[in-house]
Formats: sequence, C-alpha cells, structure tokens
Amino acid sequence: MPKNTMIELSLVGIGTGNPDHITRQGVAALNTTDLILVPRKSGNKADLAELRHALCAAVITNPQTRVVEFNMPVRDPGDSTGADYHAGVDRWHDAIATVWLGHIAQQLPDGGRLALLVWGDPSLYDSTLRITERLRQHLSIHVTVVPGITALQALTAAHAIPLNEINAPVTITTGRQLRTQGWPAGVDSIAVMLDGECSFSQIAPEGVDIWWGAYLGMPEQLCISGPLTQVSAQIQQQRQAARAAHGWIMDTYLLRRS
Repeated sequence: MPKNTMIELSLVGIGTGNPDHITRQGVAALNTTDLILVPRKSGNKADLAELRHALCAAVITNPQTRVVEFNMPVRDPGDSTGADYHAGVDRWHDAIATVWLGHIAQQLPDGGRLALLVWGDPSLYDSTLRITERLRQHLSIHVTVVPGITALQALTAAHAIPLNEINAPVTITTGRQLRTQGWPAGVDSIAVMLDGECSFSQIAPEGVDIWWGAYLGMPEQLCISGPLTQVSAQIQQQRQAARAAHGWIMDTYLLRRS
C-alpha cells in the first residue's frame, strides 16, 4: 500500500458491549465509515466477536458500511508471566498491527474510512492507540477517538456508589500490579482492572470493602459487594462458575479501606 494512502481511522469506545452504552457520536462514526474490523479470538472467546456484531446490527443503518472479521493474533502465554513482560507485549502488538495492515491493504487499497470498536474507552487500559501508532510507519493515517463508557463507570453505576471519597485520591491499577506491588501507599481506594487471578485474595482483607462486577451492563451482569473478609470466597466461586458457563468473563472491582 502506498505511504500516501490516507486512512481516516475512528476508534470508537463501545462500553461493555451494551448498545445503550455507545454515544450518538459513536453511532454517527460507525454509520459514516467504509469498513469496521472485528477481531475474532480463538477458542471459547468467540462470543466477544458476536457481541460486536450484535452492536453493529443494532446501530448501523448505512448499507455501505462493511463489517469484516479478522483472526486476532494469539499472545504467547509466557509473555504474561516472563521477566521480559513489556517486550512480549510489544511483539503481540506488532503482530496485531501487521494483521490490520493486511486487511487495510485488501479492503481499502485506495484509502477510506476505517473504524475499530474498543471495549470501554480507548484511553483506559486499552492498547488500540499504541498499536495504531505502528500503522504510521506504513501509511498516512488520521485518528479520531470517540470516548466510551469505561468499565469503572459501569461498575460504580451498577453499585450506585461514587468512585472516590470526598477530597480523596483513587489509584487505578491492574491485578498483576496488585499481586506484585501490594496496596499502593497513600491511597484508600483502588480500582483494579485486568485481573484474571482474583488478586484481592492476596491482600490483608481486614478493614477492606470490595465492590465487584462482571459482564457489566449486559443481561448476564453480576455484582457482589461487602467486607472483603465476608465476600472474597463468594466472588471467587461466582467468577469461576460464570467463566465456566460463558467461556469468558470481563470483571473489575473497587477496593476501599473502611
């Protein structure tokens, strides 16, 4: 593809997959695009692609908008636990960018408007923007970001709670960081994302409350809250059962010292 080929790329935040979570700006972006690329993951995560298809079917009225699937490159399991974590992530992102470029060359050889659907919001614990930067080495690209409802917003809405205490900070981190670094100093509230190992079970539970949610905004939504000493085991059991039933799970939680 010639370097001067122009791609107008819209990164559209779609919340947690509920069509009601996408903004009118997001709907407009999807209806003015030529192509939407939808990733399909292998194994039991095919439902994630189906959720994107269902959202597109619910909001797109432009018959010229094409929705095309691509096979998501598989991340090396060792990259999540190895010492060279960032290098592993870079290799994975390189592979994704290569797949995108292949589909752009095939589907939009003369340039055009492309959209990608991003869970939550592209700014929060999502790497779509970072991967997009790799495309600039190969083509001219103009990027527009359409914000979406984040998992944290969906979580606090589901529990009807504020994210922060009065005049108090909140730390947003990952399960991996919570496991390896422990409770961050100087904060009483921690929002935890991308945690597949129930890392809250590895901190001292006394005096800590938790608000946990999975499939937020979806019909399958699950919410549990209470003192960590009382609900930790319940959350772990519910999470394991839900993942077995659906084949995948997306969850997040807020921890707060009482």
